[in-house]
Amino acid sequence: MMAGRTVIKIGGNEIDNPTFLEQLVLLVKGMSVPPLIVHGGGKEITDLLEKLGIKTEKIQGLRVTDAAGLRVTEMILSGLVNKRLVKMLVMAGLEAIGISGVDARLFQAEKLCIEGGDLGCVGTIIGVNTQMVEQLLIDGFLPVISPISIGKDGQVYNVNADSAAQALAEALKVEMLVFITDVPGVKIGGRFLDVLKTQEIEKNIQSGEISGGMIPKVRAALQAVQKGVGSVVITNAQNFIAGRGTKIQNK
Repeated sequence: MMAGRTVIKIGGNEIDNPTFLEQLVLLVKGMSVPPLIVHGGGKEITDLLEKLGIKTEKIQGLRVTDAAGLRVTEMILSGLVNKRLVKMLVMAGLEAIGISGVDARLFQAEKLCIEGGDLGCVGTIIGVNTQMVEQLLIDGFLPVISPISIGKDGQVYNVNADSAAQALAEALKVEMLVFITDVPGVKIGGRFLDVLKTQEIEKNIQSGEISGGMIPKVRAALQAVQKGVGSVVITNAQNFIAGRGTKIQNK
């Protein structure tokens, strides 16, 4: 396990929140071991697609990405959003470096196939080039990572940022993976938990206590912990800065 290392996944809502970004800088500067940041940016992608007159379609909650949509997605994620985050961190005195899953084949992917339709250029990660990010960490850099990934044949894929963060955390066996979401944590019995044990996850899904969009997050957390990640925290921006949230751990 990479002692002290944390992978932090932030999404479009957090990227649009200047207060959160300022607090994130302070938090990162206060960490004794720099984290790895994986980011999304779905809102900006949707906004630009609409301005360009490119229709957005979803299947089972996943955005269909055709060739035109992929160009916009890569431009926003690996360009605009990535460099905005890097600039903010660099101006705060941090050695941030912006990369995507395409660089040095950091995220190797294949087409994601689901029942119900063709998602186009949407991928799932099948391999992670840990040597590349480990070298960046050794050299003192703070990686800021766009989830755009690459296939064996050179095809570029749009990959869900949660999935990319999970794959990176598992491959590096980091001490903690943090999912920043829009709720304070996982709610069971009417209250947000401080700790959720892995063996309690499925029974709470079956009972309906955990439902909707929280199901894939807790299952991703379960898988990450089972594959060597120390613990996973699901929280929102405000609680994350305050050091609160639901910690999912295998004990």
